[in-house]
Amino acid sequence: MLRRLEGNRGFTLIELMIVVAIIGILATIAQPMFKTAVKKSREAALKENLFNLRSVLDQYCADTGNYPDSLSDLVDKGYIRALPVDPMTGNNEWNVVFFSGESETGEDSGGIFDVHSFSEEAGLNGVPYSEW
Repeated sequence: MLRRLEGNRGFTLIELMIVVAIIGILATIAQPMFKTAVKKSREAALKENLFNLRSVLDQYCADTGNYPDSLSDLVDKGYIRALPVDPMTGNNEWNVVFFSGESETGEDSGGIFDVHSFSEEAGLNGVPYSEW
């Protein structure tokens, strides 16, 4: 014999509204944390790429006695496989600083001495990425 359930057959409207409100509050709290986490990861990637490029520039200078004329020289001569992508701008173009002075051999040598990001944004520490 079948019995009918009388009474509690589901959630009330008030219970559903409370659950939706709690989910909305949690999502509102989590959104700024997510944005900060994404920015921190992009900053970490930028720091790593700048460190690697600067290290390769120093290795190139130690091997040849002068700095490269372009970043593509580093790829052509096998110091790196490819130019890393700037995570702030999304491309592999870097703001380069040229060295002016004498090389170890005593002759005037110019070349790329340092690299920076082209991004005009400021980091979480307040310093623009173009100054890192």
